[in-house]
Amino acid sequence: MDKNTEELFALVEKATAGDREALETLIAGVQDLVFNLSLRMLGTFADAEDATQDILLKVITHLSSFKKESAFSTWVFRIAVNHLKNYKKHMFAQHPLSFEFYGEDIKNGNIHDVPDLTQNVEKTVLAEELKLSCTNVMLQCLDTDSRLIFVLGTMFQADSRIAGEILGISPEAYRQRLSRIRKKMADFLSEYCGEYGKGTCRCANRINYAIQNHRIDPSHQDYTAAEEIARKTMLDVKEAMEEIDDLAQHFSFARLYATPEQTRQFMKKFLNSTSLSVVKNA
Repeated sequence: MDKNTEELFALVEKATAGDREALETLIAGVQDLVFNLSLRMLGTFADAEDATQDILLKVITHLSSFKKESAFSTWVFRIAVNHLKNYKKHMFAQHPLSFEFYGEDIKNGNIHDVPDLTQNVEKTVLAEELKLSCTNVMLQCLDTDSRLIFVLGTMFQADSRIAGEILGISPEAYRQRLSRIRKKMADFLSEYCGEYGKGTCRCANRINYAIQNHRIDPSHQDYTAAEEIARKTMLDVKEAMEEIDDLAQHFSFARLYATPEQTRQFMKKFLNSTSLSVVKNA
């Protein structure tokens, strides 16, 4: 066991004994991981924030069940994955998407004859907001299991053994499914998207259409206003990476974001409350 692992396990022991500072350190170390996984799985910032709070509370209340048989981040991933697979409160659970719908909208959506709805916000900012929103929402065209595999493999670059352990499948099955899903996503981007592929769709041309259809809001930009974090920051939560195929360049839209301030404040208030006793008594 290396020094970092020993220190992390010591933090877990202190936290389960009721040490608030140790618990704050543990939560701070995984909250960005949980938020980014939730954002890609659920499609919107609002739903991701709600799910992140739920998952972090589960981590806290189940901390005493961590048996040190895996990395702490793997254990957190497993809790998050199980929660998100069964999460039905998000918008796209009520209004599921498909690649067929997305492609049809790109080809035949009436982007002309739409009034200027930008509210004097810079079009370059709104085009970037649309690009990031569109490609994130596009993940909702995948079924839940495929989306999980894609996000773990493409965003977190999870080692196949660890990902297989989290998902309950063999490393070989994970690699094969990830390769197929990445190709499916890359093919769609290549055919339709002019930002990441050879398609005719350009975000700058669809700004007003997107505003009209409530896909972006000039008065409230989630993606361009969010604090971006370095990929290495996120990848520090795990120890192994591997290249599955040569499609990584197609998925540069998978930016990583810091947990929104509202969620961070929620967790701070919880950790400063008497509710912390649930960690000791769980």
